[in-house]
Amino acid sequence: MIATLVIFLREGIEASMIVAILLAYLDRMGARQHFRDVFLGVGAALVLAAGGGVLAYATVTSYDGSDAQTVFETCTFLLAAAVLTYMTFWMRNHARGLSGELRARAEAALGRKARTGLALLAFQAVGREGLETVVFTLAIIFSTSTRGALTGAAIGLAIALVIAFFIYRLGHRLNLGRFFSVIGALLMVFAAGLLADAVENMQQLGWLPFLDQPLWHTGGFLSEDSTFGDILHSFFGYADSPTALQIAVYVLYLAVTLTAFLHFNRPARPQSPAPTPTHTPVASDASASETPSTMPTP
Repeated sequence: MIATLVIFLREGIEASMIVAILLAYLDRMGARQHFRDVFLGVGAALVLAAGGGVLAYATVTSYDGSDAQTVFETCTFLLAAAVLTYMTFWMRNHARGLSGELRARAEAALGRKARTGLALLAFQAVGREGLETVVFTLAIIFSTSTRGALTGAAIGLAIALVIAFFIYRLGHRLNLGRFFSVIGALLMVFAAGLLADAVENMQQLGWLPFLDQPLWHTGGFLSEDSTFGDILHSFFGYADSPTALQIAVYVLYLAVTLTAFLHFNRPARPQSPAPTPTHTPVASDASASETPSTMPTP
């Protein structure tokens, strides 16, 4: 439940931010008649993502209890962990330039007077978020209860829509950089749990026949099947009988990714200003004119 809540909150904020950037640009250009093209692209992306997710879930559950289901779940865990990691670092690298990139692509579509261009732009931007969300949701459903996952998804999406309303309709501000940093760190913990689940499946399939003995058993104290145990498992990767390889993969992944992520997020040290030339006034003026201005960090 917590995992899908956090994921739908993040993806909902990002998708609404993309739509808001496109609509704000069209409004400023006096092209409000193209709003419906944007909404058409958004609607098509959501329908495609939701339909693909339902189809994939129905297909996999038809093989319930078989090795084929375990293989598919394992691939889903690995894919979701990889996409989560890439997505988190990508957003930190491109968040500041995302608005300019979307406006440039919208301007190009308007310049060609192609209404389908705006619809495709919205479809591509929102569809990417939708497909990512479907992959993550499937991974969570396979590792926890379907009801809890869908409940968390509904709550997360509702919170995201409320936040989006306050930001874009009432003018409230949200520190998006801080938001994506905190959510990104939490999702890396979730990705570590997915990797541990993938290792467990691969050991059950006989693909990793080493370090496969459980290190401890805490099922009598806190079982994965209990409500609280299920919450801990779905988000933090809790296992009541983890193997040595599961623990090693979990710890190694978090050590590498969180170190890199937190190091990347550290503010850069301010550089000392270059000494002002004093030999001639002309050279001083020229140096000043060639020095780029420092833009404030958003």
